[in-house]
Amino acid sequence: MPARVSFTLDSLPVELPKIFEQVQLTSANHQKNLVALYKLQTEAAKITESVQNGKSIRLVGERAFEDMFLAMLSRVMPVKKGATVADRVIKYVGGFTKFINEKAHEEQEKDGQDEDEDTTASRFVARLLKFLFRGTLAKDKAARFRAVQCIAEMVAHLGEIDDLRMCLLERIRDKEAQVRVQAVIALSKLCGSEDPSEETNITDVLIETLSYDSSADVRRATLANLPISNHTMPAILARTRDSDLNVRRLVYSAVLEPSCTMTVESEIAEEAMGPTHPRVFTIEQRELVVRNGLGDREEGVRSAAVKLVSTWLEAARVGAAQGDAQAVEADIVAFLELFDLVENSTAEDALINVFKSRADIFDAIEFNDAFWESLTPEKAFLARVFVDYCVNNKYEARLENSLPVVTMLVFRIQSAWQELIATMQAEEEELLLRGGMNDEAEKELRSKREDERSEQEFIIGEMLRMAVNLDYADEIGRRKMFQLVRNMICQDILPEGLLGRCLDVLRRLSPNERDLIRVVVEVVHELRDPADEDEQLRDDSGSNVGETPATVRTVRAAPKAATEMTPEEQMRADAMDLRCLALCIGMLERVNGTFEENSTLEGILGELIIPAVKRKELSLRERGLVSLGLCCLIARRMAMNSFQLFLSQVQSTPEPLKIRVLHVVFDILMVHDKDFLGPTSTSGDRIIEFLLHILDNEDSGKVQALICVGISKLMLSGMISDDRVLISLMLKYVSPDTANNQELRQCLSYFFPVYCYSSGAHQRRMQKAFIPLYDKLSEVHKEWEGDDDMISPAQASLMIVDWTDPQKAQAIAQNIHGHAVDESVHIDLANDIVKALFNDELEKEDRKGLCQLLGKLHLPDQVDIDKIRSLRLLMHNLSNRRPLRDSTTKNAFTKFEASILKKYEQQLADFNEDDYRQMEYLKDLFEFLDDIIPEDDDDDAVELPKKKGGRKRRSGSITTETETSVSGASGDESTPPASRRKSNGKGKPKYVYDFLVTVVKFCSSS
Repeated sequence: MPARVSFTLDSLPVELPKIFEQVQLTSANHQKNLVALYKLQTEAAKITESVQNGKSIRLVGERAFEDMFLAMLSRVMPVKKGATVADRVIKYVGGFTKFINEKAHEEQEKDGQDEDEDTTASRFVARLLKFLFRGTLAKDKAARFRAVQCIAEMVAHLGEIDDLRMCLLERIRDKEAQVRVQAVIALSKLCGSEDPSEETNITDVLIETLSYDSSADVRRATLANLPISNHTMPAILARTRDSDLNVRRLVYSAVLEPSCTMTVESEIAEEAMGPTHPRVFTIEQRELVVRNGLGDREEGVRSAAVKLVSTWLEAARVGAAQGDAQAVEADIVAFLELFDLVENSTAEDALINVFKSRADIFDAIEFNDAFWESLTPEKAFLARVFVDYCVNNKYEARLENSLPVVTMLVFRIQSAWQELIATMQAEEEELLLRGGMNDEAEKELRSKREDERSEQEFIIGEMLRMAVNLDYADEIGRRKMFQLVRNMICQDILPEGLLGRCLDVLRRLSPNERDLIRVVVEVVHELRDPADEDEQLRDDSGSNVGETPATVRTVRAAPKAATEMTPEEQMRADAMDLRCLALCIGMLERVNGTFEENSTLEGILGELIIPAVKRKELSLRERGLVSLGLCCLIARRMAMNSFQLFLSQVQSTPEPLKIRVLHVVFDILMVHDKDFLGPTSTSGDRIIEFLLHILDNEDSGKVQALICVGISKLMLSGMISDDRVLISLMLKYVSPDTANNQELRQCLSYFFPVYCYSSGAHQRRMQKAFIPLYDKLSEVHKEWEGDDDMISPAQASLMIVDWTDPQKAQAIAQNIHGHAVDESVHIDLANDIVKALFNDELEKEDRKGLCQLLGKLHLPDQVDIDKIRSLRLLMHNLSNRRPLRDSTTKNAFTKFEASILKKYEQQLADFNEDDYRQMEYLKDLFEFLDDIIPEDDDDDAVELPKKKGGRKRRSGSITTETETSVSGASGDESTPPASRRKSNGKGKPKYVYDFLVTVVKFCSSS
């Protein structure tokens, strides 16, 4: 057996490189090499050297080991991101730090030493961190990246180090995203151990990074490593609207779903809830997660959201056995309790996706008699969504087995309606008896009553929505449903939220629109006229869907005049008119025939709608105007006569009513576009001017947004093609005044690309409006003095160039039949820009921005030779007559001119200005060019005369200088350029000579 070789420091340069060479090949040998490296460190630590006559020792071996270790690590530092061998070495260094710290801790416990005592491991870590701290400040981004990456691997195994936290907080502001990613990873490991007394909280820094960092990789790393808590949850949920696809998907797949339930099983349900369990969130947060996920434009995010919804269903499960009908019902009811079923469709979208992704749950749902006997809002909602899902997907067999018969559903609706009436009557009695009591118990009882009433209303509404999809082959059930619904809308205590549901059922039961209108008009008369209740009941019993009676023409008592009514009677009459107007609005929204085909409407128009429009009360006038607007949609002549009324209401009404009236105005314009905006219309220009006037002078952000939405729809449909509208919308889009109007900005950010890409004619219209729009933007930008920064004309021009790009329109045209693309849009835009450069009043920055814009234009392979000749002629004359002074501007123009000459060399081979003058189609262009006065080489310089020797009289001197100056200003070429530019080497301001001219004229006249 060979003798054991003793360790010497000379063996370190041999052994250490071998270990580092092995660990960079694979991670499988790291554990073995950790032990080997630890042995080398231990042996080296034994080698010491006595100093100061034996009073102290020098750790020669440790120093040599650390020097060699850092030398090996230094070779990794310059390696850029992506090298796997370097990543393995960094991972090994982190593992070695953990290994030696654990060994040192074991030895301290074994020897009973204090944890704060200095050890070989602590000295090694201190020197390694000192080395890495210097690396984080290196100029090389690769060195900074590797240094922070190594710290991130080590930080979980280190104790409290003062400089470590500050170093990482500095690196989280590094200009390189890859360095910030590693800083985030390292800081996230310190979140649980930070000192509360520190001014800068690491968690807050990570939340800020997650919300505002410009790099998607940094946000993704922060999202994956940020601790989940109530403090961090709002920032995490906000990333469901992140601009990056992977970040949005990561929220669902890597954060919310894995942490929904705890991995440790527990008998208590609350203990099994994870930090992202749905019951931990508020209703608003749950709906935000589901709405953003299921409504995302990317399929990957939607799939992750659907999987999360299924996980929430499992987390909310209360059923005993999976697959059992009652258990499945209980599970879905518990799942629906997580959402607000009334305010929006989030719960419906979530439930439909459960039906799609979980076929076992969909197949296990049954609606037996026990289900209908104890209806809750969740059960009614489940039944209605199930029926709608089956109808939309044509699951007729499943629908037939699940739907109740008509008669049974009528009884259920009637029973729920009677309960609602009893509840409302009980509330009124309590209000009369205990109206003066405002203690906490009374408020709680009142709130409870309101909740019960809301639930009953919701259940009735869901059953009525379900009734629309029933099979009404049973005539008895059909008549009973008709009588019930008609009786409900005849009662003034019916909540307005149920009016629309009842009218939907009546429309389903009515053979045609005329019968529906007759029924509603009859109900309106019964509500407004003080007829005998017994007569009303007799009329109800005789009415059915097959024989709907015409309007009752019996002579009724004339209603009292408003001046003869008491305040209570007037209040009741107004309330009844509001109810009747709501019925009319609901009916008119469901009518598609013309007004002339339904003469029954003329009665309520004159007796109810027109008087309501004339009322001063806003509520009555609002519903009257809306009803009149709906009548105008089906009556062309009425719309022509009433349109001016709506426009006058826009100017003089409060904001809520103004919004409703604007809705009516745009609806009328959309329906009767040929009469108001057609080529034969004489009022189209005035209507457009009126809308633009309101848009420019309106202070309300909601009204501005509504006008922009309406005008955008009219332009997309081709009803408006005025360039003024494009300019006004663009000015609103870039104006700082609308910076906080997100609805307006979002509308226009969608409108402009869709409008331009959808048609070559639209791109052409935007191209023609570019120069006037640029001038207006430049003028507004110069005059703007607000605190907010305004989008510059150059930035806005880049957007317009992108919108008029024929290549993007071509990509869309491939999927649209008959969509034509104009390839020469940018050539014409270049002509317009070069023409604008001839303007001598153009500012230097505007001239530079326009020239730089030329390089962004698309030059098609095939081009009209007439257009390219015109462009070449303009560029040639611009260089000769109005040469560009600024070097940046000139270089951009020269580069564009060179690209034109190179690309269209064949078309421009015979360029000759004299020959072009003979061409008829260039006559207008040459007239434009001939009107351009050529510019001198130094037109901006002030023309001054040279001083001459000898004495002159003062008056003669002034006269001579003044006349010379004036002649120079008029463009006299006889004076040499040098004499025009200088006088004794110094230039005087022009206003001095203007003053002198005035003095001379005054002296001459005197």
